[in-house]
Amino acid sequence: MQKKRSSFPFTGTPEQEKQLKAIIDANKSDASRLMFVMQEAQHIYGYLPFEVQEMIAEGMGMPIEKVYGISTFYALFSLAPKGKYNISLCMGTACYVKGAQKVMDKLVEILGIGPDECTPDGMFSITPCRCLGACGLAPVMTVNDEVYAAVTPEKVTKLLAELKERG
Repeated sequence: MQKKRSSFPFTGTPEQEKQLKAIIDANKSDASRLMFVMQEAQHIYGYLPFEVQEMIAEGMGMPIEKVYGISTFYALFSLAPKGKYNISLCMGTACYVKGAQKVMDKLVEILGIGPDECTPDGMFSITPCRCLGACGLAPVMTVNDEVYAAVTPEKVTKLLAELKERG
């Protein structure tokens, strides 16, 4: 399999690798524990970069294609790091109809990154999602755990300026 490297440099530490190897060693005799190992790896690193997927595949005695396939199939896994301010924008039907795509376009324009990417300084990431369960407030987005209702491109511009000022 050709390696799919992220444009964001991998910055794993020896301590993180040690933690991951301990989890792999405790679970490598049972192939059904693969998703558990992957979840733990994401908890350690914050996401599943290709380098971590390689460690898991090798340690669990599985092809990298299997680990990569699972990491790209399930929405709970992220292949890109999340920024200090992770912006989740609902792209579900109600939000989309009420202008979520225009909000997404403004986020992309201002931050210079696309969906599922992180700014080079690690400050912002954009995560499109299917539904935040607040359709009556559409379009809706969250920044980390804070909910923003009836977002517009203008509101997003102002919010991003405030977040940049905070640092």
